[in-house]
Amino acid sequence: MTTPKALLDRAFSLLSVFSADRPAVTLSELSRHTGLPLSTTHRLVASLVDLRALERGADGRYSVGLRLLELGVLSPGSLDLRDRAVPFLEDLCEVTRHNVQLAVRDGAEVVYVERISARDAVNVVTRVGSRMPLHCTGVGLVLLAHAPADVREAVLAAPLRRFTPRTVTSPGPLREALARARRDGYAISDRQIELITYSVAAPVRGPGGDVVASVSAVVPTGTRTDTVVPAVRTCGLAISRALGWAG
Repeated sequence: MTTPKALLDRAFSLLSVFSADRPAVTLSELSRHTGLPLSTTHRLVASLVDLRALERGADGRYSVGLRLLELGVLSPGSLDLRDRAVPFLEDLCEVTRHNVQLAVRDGAEVVYVERISARDAVNVVTRVGSRMPLHCTGVGLVLLAHAPADVREAVLAAPLRRFTPRTVTSPGPLREALARARRDGYAISDRQIELITYSVAAPVRGPGGDVVASVSAVVPTGTRTDTVVPAVRTCGLAISRALGWAG
């Protein structure tokens, strides 16, 4: 069993090189980032291309293949959540006329599983499948506020990345923001990612009442919060009920 496991570990180390900031890389870059010999990298990449897990572009660089996308959307939790959430996300997008997002927590990060944008919506840095830290996004604040205590304490104890001068990077103010999110039923991330936007987020609960996801609207700075908060909270409640929550 040692050889298959080693091969699988190596293949996943190659796939882990790709990110939103690095969507396409050369064979040499794959070798350098993983520490694998170039000959090994070439052999594994060739197999991944044959399996459609990677694609080779005309410029010789590699990118993630469609087969991984096909498999990713079949994740049971993600598939059910997205299918049930999309109608309500579309309604929220229609009301706000801006970007609406659905996200889940994976460890100490947010993973965006759906995004819908209106035609004239302000640009955002996130996309489906991208990751962000928990401490500075609207959806992240909601998910962190309702995460297990050990997850919260680990995030609070770690260095908090700064994106703008308004990003909260001190444990004390972050702890207060998480308490407000639990108390109020929503969170606002004000210009913490980009200075031209803020986001309003609300929890999405599963059948047992646990927070399983978060929904948000990202709007331009200057937009009145009283026009956004009720709509986002209503969307979160609607998705929760569609998932079977009766609270």
